[in-house]
Amino acid sequence: MQNPKLFMLMLGCRPAGRNTEQHDMFFAIGEQVKDLVPAIKAFWTEAKGNIHIDAWREVTQVNGYQVEVVPKAAIPAAEGSDKLFFLNLGGYKPGEFDEFHYKMLAVAPDQAGAVKQAKQTAFYKHTGFKGAASHIDDKFGVDVDEVYQVKDILTPEDKERYSLMITPNATEPEDDMHLGYFQLHKL
Repeated sequence: MQNPKLFMLMLGCRPAGRNTEQHDMFFAIGEQVKDLVPAIKAFWTEAKGNIHIDAWREVTQVNGYQVEVVPKAAIPAAEGSDKLFFLNLGGYKPGEFDEFHYKMLAVAPDQAGAVKQAKQTAFYKHTGFKGAASHIDDKFGVDVDEVYQVKDILTPEDKERYSLMITPNATEPEDDMHLGYFQLHKL
């Protein structure tokens, strides 16, 4: 791969036997989103190929840090003290029959630092009330739904071949987000 890039995608499908569309987050490395289609299908086999993308971004800038994909063989110690985390915050609004979610990336030295950043977001502060607090799903001893180091949830092939190098860089704009209904066969 000449120019490997980290992508974050929100996948959607309605598996057989389900009443509503289901979603999952997917991180992978490729040169273009369309390069990820085989890995997407392998990631969510229960969807039987009926997957679409609801949102995606190329991850290059996160809160004043540059994120680069580098070959593991070229720079085996690319990972410094700062790490890239994915967090899935969950929250509720009075009178709304739903759990709302906010997906975010954070650069921090550890999970506690990432969770601290999540708790500073407007979503966390304003989507909860007594008896239905904001949280981070599938928490590991913290008040958050999910929190993962991105390098740990890459595809097995990507984990074997690449590292993420994170360096301070406040001069670049935040990544563009692409939102909509993107069918895999039309990428």
